[in-house]
Amino acid sequence: MLRRDFITSLLALAAVPRTGRADQKGLTLGDQTTPFDDTTVINLARALAADEYQPRPQVPEGWRNLTYDQYRQIWFDARNALWEGTQAPQRVDVFPAGLYFPQAVALNVVAGGTARPIAFDMGVFDTTDQFPDLQLDNMGYSGLRLRAELEKPGIFQEYAVFQGASYFRGIGTGETYGLSARGLALKTGDPMGEEFPDFTAFWLETPEADSDTIVLHALLDSPSCAGAFRFRITHGAVLEMKVSAHIFAREEIRHLGIAPLTSMFLFDDTMRQRFSDFRPAVHDSDGLLIHNGAGEVIWRPLSNPTSLQISAFGDADPRGFGLMQRKRAYSDFNDLEALYHNRPAVWITPGEGWGRGAVTLVEIPADLEIYDNIVAYWRPADPLPAGSEHQMSYTLHWGADPAAATADVPVKVLNTAMGGRPEGGQVIVIDFADSADVPQDLSEVEIVLRGNAGSVTPGILQRNPETNGPRLAFTFKPDGATLAEFRAQLRMNGEPLSEVWLYRWTAA
Repeated sequence: MLRRDFITSLLALAAVPRTGRADQKGLTLGDQTTPFDDTTVINLARALAADEYQPRPQVPEGWRNLTYDQYRQIWFDARNALWEGTQAPQRVDVFPAGLYFPQAVALNVVAGGTARPIAFDMGVFDTTDQFPDLQLDNMGYSGLRLRAELEKPGIFQEYAVFQGASYFRGIGTGETYGLSARGLALKTGDPMGEEFPDFTAFWLETPEADSDTIVLHALLDSPSCAGAFRFRITHGAVLEMKVSAHIFAREEIRHLGIAPLTSMFLFDDTMRQRFSDFRPAVHDSDGLLIHNGAGEVIWRPLSNPTSLQISAFGDADPRGFGLMQRKRAYSDFNDLEALYHNRPAVWITPGEGWGRGAVTLVEIPADLEIYDNIVAYWRPADPLPAGSEHQMSYTLHWGADPAAATADVPVKVLNTAMGGRPEGGQVIVIDFADSADVPQDLSEVEIVLRGNAGSVTPGILQRNPETNGPRLAFTFKPDGATLAEFRAQLRMNGEPLSEVWLYRWTAA
């Protein structure tokens, strides 16, 4: 997915001034009503999985063939939002289908145990006079945006978007959109190619007055499976999404990705020499954080490799994992437009024991920041048999440091840097955060450092005068190796003082 274009188009739609007609009536609901409760979507998914997969129809060809510039010439007028002009605490916008989104999704509103569809109406959009006159038969919406009064009364700001396949994104109040989540990941990195499930329909429960929470149901469909998702979304400085899902397998699923996250990592201090760029770093996320079932907290810095890299961190009943963005100063990126320092991190907490499996990290080579090249998810050890049902629940927290409130994190890794030496070695430097747990006398700290290839020096620990935290530096000599794995941790009195730092080095 060209996600930079995707994000830019969404922001462009949100940012255009409202200049629509005076007689707008807003989004309207159809006359058809159906009973709705917490089992409705589950039953729909179960019935869907019992039949052969049927691809959804596409919107008219003219909409699919729009150029990027043409797609930006149509935008939703916020005066037409769902619940606009009412006392409801939320607003819902819609997006047009077309271009990157060739299939429409069904949108419904639930109130009093009854669901009604949101009717398609071209009149809820504004366009420039250059927008082409296109066929509207079989046209529909491609997704939705949620807004609420986040900072000022009467000003409804967006905090979540559901659009494209099973992708969705969120932000804490005041943040800038970055990484995405998905309903499921199927066959990611497999030689035969990845399968991308779709959310084909949404049901929005009418929120209670003065509530900061909205409930959204979604029906998922794919050649391998069907699924029912329920999102309980609460906005705030840290956005919370409580997810429960039922997955029904049409066929045996050997490579299932639960709670997948998708992000972008182009470069940082470890590979600065590969990119001619005025910025010191470019990424939405800089590391994978894992709180495993044994209680270890592991930090794995992300990389943009020169060949596909897949890492599996075996575990049983993980306590949490997520993709973090720990660099938070503007000077870390020097980017006035992308504002990478303001992108959220996402932390995932399982709602029950997930059993045996692996947190899986996929790192894909990329030469431009428009590409999502990082994927992380939980992969169960056992396949999902054909005809079976799999239930799961988890919570996503979106924010600057969402793991802080949900994981027992010791002294954090802040940064990893690397440089060469004339004798052919690599100096690897790890900066840890300052903490009251770090003694003034760093000689009291034990350094645990291992590598599986080449040779490493014992390591030197010094205090970084800028962060006041400890800095571990050691020299690595490949001795002909083209790949090496490192593990480092600071300990005190035999107990962990820092996160476990894991790192994969590859020859350029």
